[in-house]
Amino acid sequence: MIQKGTLFKVVDNSGAKKACCIHVCGGYRKRYGNIGDFIIVSVKSLRTQRRDTSKVKKGDVSKALIIRTKNYRFSYSNENSSFLENSIVLLNNQNKLLGTRLFGPIHKEFRFTKHLRLISLAAGVIK
Repeated sequence: MIQKGTLFKVVDNSGAKKACCIHVCGGYRKRYGNIGDFIIVSVKSLRTQRRDTSKVKKGDVSKALIIRTKNYRFSYSNENSSFLENSIVLLNNQNKLLGTRLFGPIHKEFRFTKHLRLISLAAGVIK
């Protein structure tokens, strides 16, 4: 479960390395987020090799999409999955990806959402 104050690893090539959750977007008083939810994050650190050409700066506030979470994801088809880290990708105001590459696998449920582009950019897809 993702909530305010959760630290994330940014897995795209936008230039950010770590980010912290400020707000979980969604319904009225939504407290927790899961895979596929939108959040608002603050960039905490940048990748050292990309500081000059980074699309974001330290302290920037931007939208993000949750890609991987540590807690189990239960589904009706008895496919329980979890990852070793909490990961996000950064988005702009029009909900388009800031980066052009994704590092690591993503969950297959993105195939059935409006974020189908993530499947083609990701290194792999996990059940």
